[in-house]
Amino acid sequence: MTSAADARAFVKHLCRNKKFAKATHNTWAVLLPDGPLKNDDGEAGAGMVILRMLEREGLQGHIIVVTRWFGGVKLGGDRFRRVQDAVRVYLDGMEGG
Repeated sequence: MTSAADARAFVKHLCRNKKFAKATHNTWAVLLPDGPLKNDDGEAGAGMVILRMLEREGLQGHIIVVTRWFGGVKLGGDRFRRVQDAVRVYLDGMEGG
């Protein structure tokens, strides 16, 4: 990703897939040359969690989308740990690959 337009186009393309379009939340963040960009998609604070992790890694140009489907159980504060877990899977995969 090199621009806000790239990021928005990526998420729009992702949501053309019915599975992601029907998700409860598609939260995302990316560090761009012009600054950070994030979207909570109704999951207040989740985009910032992703963004902070990207900033700690100094990882620019990688958009991370965390998708969540409501399964009937409210996660409360645990939802942020699940977002962190999902981002960590991506970051760990980069280190190993």
